[in-house]
Amino acid sequence: MFRDRDDAGRRLAEALEKYRGKGVLVLAIPRGGVRVGARVAEELGADLSMVVARKLPFPDSPEAGFGAVAEDGSAFIFDQAEEWLKPKEIKKIIRQQKKEAERRVKALRNSRPLPVINGRTVILVDDGIAMGSTMRSAIMLCRKRKAGRLVVAAPVAGSEVARQMRVLADEAVILEEPPFFRAVAEVYANWYDVPDDEVIDIMKNWEKNRKR
Repeated sequence: MFRDRDDAGRRLAEALEKYRGKGVLVLAIPRGGVRVGARVAEELGADLSMVVARKLPFPDSPEAGFGAVAEDGSAFIFDQAEEWLKPKEIKKIIRQQKKEAERRVKALRNSRPLPVINGRTVILVDDGIAMGSTMRSAIMLCRKRKAGRLVVAAPVAGSEVARQMRVLADEAVILEEPPFFRAVAEVYANWYDVPDDEVIDIMKNWEKNRKR
């Protein structure tokens, strides 16, 4: 159990100690992953930015998803998606989430481009990995941009998803792998949905502290 996202970020940074002072780039997945990622970057002396990835939700059950799309259009879709939805509906949902990704890039990153990824060690951070679709789309983006080394880092993931992350990335650092994992919120004592304003404040404080 983690006290909150800050606690999770501190403990995740301890597990990533070998990257301290190595000039790595932490890319946090908003919104929940930004608090965790900011703490990791602070502890490691790393650069910090956000990579926007959006779950592709089922129309009648938005908490569940059939894939995800990253801000550059990189899309991961589960093989069974066309058994659940018509292709036309899948395309419509992808368009909707691409628009939301664009909105988040504008609102949360002030429309600034991603930092240079080519050749760098990139640590992708989220506050937990449930089905793994958003992380997969973020991995796809980083691979397209030729990351030198790609590390997936999260406080929690189910054991099967954690195994998949270790295959897709060069390294996966997962602190907890509960055998009966259902939801990321289960491992946090203080859990809430992070609003845009909090993400913006975290990044503003990061920029301010970095300039000191």
